[in-house]
Amino acid sequence: MAIKRSKKKKKKLGTLRGQSTGGSGMEISPNRPRWVEKTPPCQLGCPQGTDIRGILTTIQKGEKAGRDHEEIFREAFYLVTEKNPLPAVCGRVCPHPCEAECNRGRLDQPAAINSLERFLGDFGIEKKLPLRKTPEEGCTEPVAVIGSGPAGLACAYHLARRGYPVTIFETFPKPGGMLRYGIPAYRLPRDVLDAEIQRILDLGVTLRLSTSVGRDVSLDEVRREHRAVFVGIGAHKGRLLGVPGEEAERVWTGTAFLNRVNRGEAVDVGRKVLVVGGGDTAVDAARVSRRLGAEVTIVYRRTRTEMPAIEEEVVGAEEEGVELRFLAAPLEILTEGGRAVGMRCQVMELGEPDESGRRRPVPVPGEEFRLEADTIIAAISQEPDFEGLENLREGPDWLKADETMALPEEGLYAGGDAVRLGLATIALAQGRLAADTIHAKFRGLEIPKPPEKPVATTDHMVLSFYEKVLRAECEALSPEERLAHGDAEIVKTLTEEQAVAEALRCMSCGSCFDCGTCWSYCQDGAIVKPLRPGEPYKFKLELCKGCNKCAEQCPCGYIEMYDPATGETVPVVKGGAPAPA
Repeated sequence: MAIKRSKKKKKKLGTLRGQSTGGSGMEISPNRPRWVEKTPPCQLGCPQGTDIRGILTTIQKGEKAGRDHEEIFREAFYLVTEKNPLPAVCGRVCPHPCEAECNRGRLDQPAAINSLERFLGDFGIEKKLPLRKTPEEGCTEPVAVIGSGPAGLACAYHLARRGYPVTIFETFPKPGGMLRYGIPAYRLPRDVLDAEIQRILDLGVTLRLSTSVGRDVSLDEVRREHRAVFVGIGAHKGRLLGVPGEEAERVWTGTAFLNRVNRGEAVDVGRKVLVVGGGDTAVDAARVSRRLGAEVTIVYRRTRTEMPAIEEEVVGAEEEGVELRFLAAPLEILTEGGRAVGMRCQVMELGEPDESGRRRPVPVPGEEFRLEADTIIAAISQEPDFEGLENLREGPDWLKADETMALPEEGLYAGGDAVRLGLATIALAQGRLAADTIHAKFRGLEIPKPPEKPVATTDHMVLSFYEKVLRAECEALSPEERLAHGDAEIVKTLTEEQAVAEALRCMSCGSCFDCGTCWSYCQDGAIVKPLRPGEPYKFKLELCKGCNKCAEQCPCGYIEMYDPATGETVPVVKGGAPAPA
């Protein structure tokens, strides 16, 4: 018996070196499988780096295990709020760049990540789920936050949950910054915004409204009373067009117009409105003007392709009767008796690309036209109001924060539109990073960096494994209903059944989702399937012959082959192995 065992060992050793197995005629490769978790591209597309895959697969695995839906949604809600305290808000206003990166889009349609985030946010509000604290010892240094927009709220949240005493100073009579005063209620209902802000305040955050730092209280005074100050003042100051006649009555900046409407003040826009610009503020101003009863035309100097506004919002504006006039730029506001009555415009054409990558608009010599208007809204850009905070401004630029969101002066930090105009989700990420930096500074810690992992592209996956299923679409009001009920929210939240079905569409790119494919293809018993769903699979490498089938057929790209001698990954042809008999 001892001699036979010795011969078997020698035969196995020989086959590991590429020698024949003898009986089967198959050569054994030295290559072996290993688990390699990868970063899903949706997470890279999210400015906050949200664990989208983890959130969706939590629902997915819970459904497959027959768990109670409320329990699953609660768990997923707390995964979302690890980074984002405003999921119901972001689920309504974020242009969801994550979905553009979703690998599922190469099979049928991207996962409805934004709609699922909104569903979980609304679930948290409905169930009155509090935000969780993670108190740490010694976190007693007081911190001031200037501005209650998304950046300030995120900074306050991530500090308060650690136990720091935080005070927010807000210029306006209500919190929310541009979320409240720059976004119409039909896109972001105020009860949703109020509920999510209140959860942050419930962590012990102090809110001082109608208090402008720099005017009502000096920055020096705030700094004396706090160990760190975060500046998130936003960009509430709109820019005019820089053309003759713009000082006339009924010429607004986009931010001033939306601010006034969102405060609940009456605004008479007349019969015809011209909105200049192609961004979100321009589209919001146009759609609000339609709800005020006006005929509206958006005038944009480039084409539809170059419009930076969220595509769904542009489509919504068109459905509501907003006219889009492209390749046109304002030359002069026409006035009568001190009031705007129209606009003289220059015909444009597209030239070479500029620094943004978009083709630069250039005038067509001698080609002009005129448009009638009772109100003209300039929504071309906006900037922060630095009154009382001029010393923080870096020359003609705005606040100059480094990669940790720290300003040059010790103890000062910044984020959001005061640093650079961007998405609410970018502002939330910057507020969180600033909070992490402040905490690390106080505690003498290194700022943690997420581990670098390879990205799970479709080259790693077997898309044919997944069944084609179209995404869930939310119900929406008709254009007629929208205009008849101005502040009514246009899009409804997913139903519970839709949310579960949508989570089941997640392909779990780069991470095991317990499909069992590797186990079913392994004919050598080298893969051990767990007895309980959700537990990890295991390799018995002593039984492995290096056939590659597990890696070839792993649909999500979690298994790779490698050379044990060098540790290097060995390429495999995805989906290349024939199915076992």
